[in-house]
Amino acid sequence: MATNANPTFEPLNVAVLTVSDTRTEKTDTSGHYFDKALTAAGHVVADKQIVIDDIYLLRAQVSAWIASASIHAILVTGGTGFTKRDSTPEALSVLFDKQIEGFGELFRAKSFAEIGSSTIQSRALAGIANKTVIFCCPGSTGACKTAWGIIQPQLDASHRPCNFVGQIMGALAGSSS
Repeated sequence: MATNANPTFEPLNVAVLTVSDTRTEKTDTSGHYFDKALTAAGHVVADKQIVIDDIYLLRAQVSAWIASASIHAILVTGGTGFTKRDSTPEALSVLFDKQIEGFGELFRAKSFAEIGSSTIQSRALAGIANKTVIFCCPGSTGACKTAWGIIQPQLDASHRPCNFVGQIMGALAGSSS
């Protein structure tokens, strides 16, 4: 594939999923954070949903977005801990064509500086499915801010030396990353 030596920012259509048994649109501070951060970065929030922590409901919602050619990325907040109801990794990792191991590793490294050893209880993960990049983050707004610091440059075609835009938009973005 030919590469563009000077790629420019391409706005992506991003879906935001909050995994929670208790949050509502009014109390979803993490989902609202991602909504505002995406918009401020120049992306389009194509859909935003709150789904209870049920593996089949989570898979159904994310599968619908993966199947849609108009959704380029999905940001998931919640369900990545160790309580009985936390099932985001179990629900979504089976949908990945490829895992992005570095996201969870880097998230926990950055989080360690903020919350110490409690970060070992984070099961943040990411992957690509059907040319859709999926980032699964803890449910706290603070954790979403930490994650966004990692995610934002990876959703920008001009970020060097590499980013995920070429993987999810192909020739449209002109990136070989």
